[in-house]
Amino acid sequence: MEEDKVPQDDANVLDGKLKVLKYAVDKDGKYTKVKTVGWEPENIVLSQAWDEINEKVEEIKKRVLAGELSPIAYYMEKQMLDVKMLSGYVGYASFRVKWHLKPRNFKKLSEKQLDKYAYAFRITREQLLNIE
Repeated sequence: MEEDKVPQDDANVLDGKLKVLKYAVDKDGKYTKVKTVGWEPENIVLSQAWDEINEKVEEIKKRVLAGELSPIAYYMEKQMLDVKMLSGYVGYASFRVKWHLKPRNFKKLSEKQLDKYAYAFRITREQLLNIE
């Protein structure tokens, strides 16, 4: 694609606050870097992906509020972490993190353990305990 033909569609998912780096051919036929706010098909796909992510976060939140999962599950989903990634952040084995996803086990966590999770999620302990 030629440098002057790189799409600059304004309907960006991030309201034009973020530009993406693309490569295009300049007037001399050499590849050059061009910043773009995106193009319509790309923006549509990104918007749909974020909608799906947000729906899943809300679904997990409902399950936490219903007492099916611990708040750890909500923040994991919200920050797009899996058990293995979170276990690395908090320094617990994966099976312990899975164990803490159960509300009855979450209620038994010490303040120190809660603080580890809160720090990993970059929230306060109070936010971890009260997701509403």
